[in-house]
Amino acid sequence: MTDFFNYKRRKTSVTHIGNTPLGGENPIRIQSMTNTDTNDTEGSAAQSVRIIEAGGEYVRLTAQGVREAENLQNIKDLIRSKGYQTPLVADIHFNPRAALAAAAIVEKVRINPGNFADRVKTFATFEYTDEEYAQEIDKIREKLIPLLDICKEHKTAIRIGVNHGSLSDRIMSRYGDTPEGMVESCMEFLHICLDEDFTDIVISIKASNTVVMTKTVRLLIDRMEKENLHFPLHLGVTEAGDGEDGRIKSAVGIGSLLADGIGDTIRVSLSEDPELEIPVARKLVDYITSRAHHPQIAGQLNNTFSPFSTDRRKTYTVGNIGGDSLPVVISERTDDDFSFDVHFMPDYIYIGSNLTERTPRAIPLIMDAAVWAGEANTYPLFDVSNYQQIAASTASINFLRLSYTDLNEEVLSLLKGNHSIVILLATSHPNGVGEQRAFIHALMNNGCETPVVISRCYQESDAEDIQIKAGADFGAILLDGFGNGVMLANKGQIAQKELDKYMFGILQAARVRTSKTEYISCPSCGRTLFDLQTTVARIKDATSHLKHLKIGIMGCIVNGPGEMADADYGYVGAAAGKVSLYKKKDVVEKNIPSEEAVDKLVQLIKDNGDWVDPE
Repeated sequence: MTDFFNYKRRKTSVTHIGNTPLGGENPIRIQSMTNTDTNDTEGSAAQSVRIIEAGGEYVRLTAQGVREAENLQNIKDLIRSKGYQTPLVADIHFNPRAALAAAAIVEKVRINPGNFADRVKTFATFEYTDEEYAQEIDKIREKLIPLLDICKEHKTAIRIGVNHGSLSDRIMSRYGDTPEGMVESCMEFLHICLDEDFTDIVISIKASNTVVMTKTVRLLIDRMEKENLHFPLHLGVTEAGDGEDGRIKSAVGIGSLLADGIGDTIRVSLSEDPELEIPVARKLVDYITSRAHHPQIAGQLNNTFSPFSTDRRKTYTVGNIGGDSLPVVISERTDDDFSFDVHFMPDYIYIGSNLTERTPRAIPLIMDAAVWAGEANTYPLFDVSNYQQIAASTASINFLRLSYTDLNEEVLSLLKGNHSIVILLATSHPNGVGEQRAFIHALMNNGCETPVVISRCYQESDAEDIQIKAGADFGAILLDGFGNGVMLANKGQIAQKELDKYMFGILQAARVRTSKTEYISCPSCGRTLFDLQTTVARIKDATSHLKHLKIGIMGCIVNGPGEMADADYGYVGAAAGKVSLYKKKDVVEKNIPSEEAVDKLVQLIKDNGDWVDPE
């Protein structure tokens, strides 16, 4: 059972993958996927080597057909001739025959239950009787057993890889687009494997939506534990994007599960060169696992909390904080630096005791209670040393900085009796996520509905490091349904206006506040039908001012139409040099020459009334 307060790895069985076993007492493995044409032996081998030299412990290559699957042998031979023994993984969609060919060559085969045996996704709804549904499972069995037989013969592992964007019409018809449907899609294949006494299995359940991803993985683990199954898990956020957004979104989704001890191998899916994914994944794993053996946190789980629910903690409203209000962003400006990014203006700024003529008055100010004099648009900040003075405060919002160790009966009594208080929840514990969770559960256990702003402070000088750490830490709390705001501070060499941008990015990645265009872009692979990185840059350049749209950019149809259902507009590779455009899950125009497709996408947005001219 998951301990939400104290970090420890989930116990799993061991899956044998070449010379690099997974699960059990083995470390969390790092991996990536090539984006070369798998028929290009030299190019695929060279990129595989770059991934390996960057620290990749598994390398995945797409095998969309038998020809590509068979060429995996040439790629493998070339990699091995260079002295690298890293296990190779074949990625299979739509083509069981390709899986059969690949299973005799590589160390692991990934199959997608959404398209291994079921028809191509059409979003059509079918009515199945129980007998008809059972017959469909038998069809899966007929196609899967030959693969299992080859895998047994060659000691090849299998990953059952469910993607939110490619659930079959059959699953969608019976379960809908739900976490329960994703879990069932996985368990159908897992049960067939177990019936055939095949256990070298890895499981993944991925989504671009971090809320869906984390809740579904927890639901899967619960289902497996009820059946006494403990297979290792592969974690990833699909179509995370590139740059800062891709790193933050991956840290929020993957980091939240790693914080619970869940996950045995991870892939950070960035729309960048695949070897660039490896150091990001390594930083994330190292950061989370460094909290092992931390001082124990004595927390008590609230009996109304469900790790499978998307409900948010109930709080009262103080000003624009708490209740149904969007989570706020508080920016620390105690150093008298008041430069801002106009696209990411904080809701409050904390200035300590440093109120000067330069201090902006248009943004609400938080200042230390000792120097607060009641000036308009300013609010006092108390702490454990002077919280008794809150009773005499005339402010409409009284901020109170606390940590878990400060919470006692007197403080709880104050919180329950005074509804002008907003907590700034700080932590310096090695497992700050666990300690902040324990604080919020203590509030819930005492019937206290005070709004809580999550506060963290780091000492980083590298932007990527703080994106990863803050994304993982804030993300875990936000995805639990906690947190009425965030406050990110840093003692390193990163401008506070950049930290403000990261806070908005974290809130968006956790699906609690939208502040900019969201790009759901795949990381590219050998199936990609256009230059993904260039295309993403062109689309961002044309549309990034459209703050409340989600735009999907997919290299092919494997996840394209499915992820389009979660996006407002979609740009999907249809054939070499051809693109199809979607409005949500509906294709609007097919086979557009790629050089015209970005302009056509802009026109589609305009035609649907979602366009505004950039300022």
